[in-house]
Amino acid sequence: MCRETEFVTIRAYAELNDFLRKEWRQREFSYPVTGGRNLKHLIESAGIPHTEIELILLNGLSVGFDSTVKAGDRISVYPVFESTDVFPVIALRQEPLRKTSFVLDVHLGKLAAILRLLGFDAKFPGDVPDEELAGISAEEERILLTRDRMLLKRNTVTHGCFLHSQDPEKQAGEILDRLDLRRCVRPFSRCTVCGGLLEPVSREIILHRLEPLTGKYYNEFSMCPACGRIYWKGTHYKALIRLLKRLNVYCSS
Repeated sequence: MCRETEFVTIRAYAELNDFLRKEWRQREFSYPVTGGRNLKHLIESAGIPHTEIELILLNGLSVGFDSTVKAGDRISVYPVFESTDVFPVIALRQEPLRKTSFVLDVHLGKLAAILRLLGFDAKFPGDVPDEELAGISAEEERILLTRDRMLLKRNTVTHGCFLHSQDPEKQAGEILDRLDLRRCVRPFSRCTVCGGLLEPVSREIILHRLEPLTGKYYNEFSMCPACGRIYWKGTHYKALIRLLKRLNVYCSS
């Protein structure tokens, strides 16, 4: 005799609905308990990566990822909260989600440059295996940024963000909004190529490396100790200021 399929009821909130099938969005839906009773596995099998979740209520009580479910349970899943006080609840990860260092997958090179422009530590290892990206995220406590949902479902990844947009500028806005990072922005403090922290350097020291007109008309320079690149407020500077303004970032420079 075949065993009757058991179901739980799931409701996802806010942007977590983007990970669900259309018919499950913005409503409660029944989901079969066929792949095991572990809560984390159940929610991820429905489509939501665990890195996107801040709070889970099981029958109205805050629980952790390692909880088990039974037929008839009601599960509510919430994303990262920015201004809502959800204390006291069970923390789903040992460390806070909002860290300001990142590791980005191979498709996000332009975003890495924008994040560095904003002053964030953004590691871009290039075309490396998924397990290496997950390892960097875990070992260096970096938020993993990606549009690959399966990458975020790896057990070793505890800090990660799925990017909904495919446009680098909009992706940067997503991160600033979701992680409430605008107060942490430090424009023009990092090298946009390697991510090293810039240091002021006198024109006399680097004059031999400058084009004649650059050395003549500019007085303030910064240099990256890591890769040796030199920065100044050249013709590109106004375009970068416009970018910061579009991202609603204050810059006094």
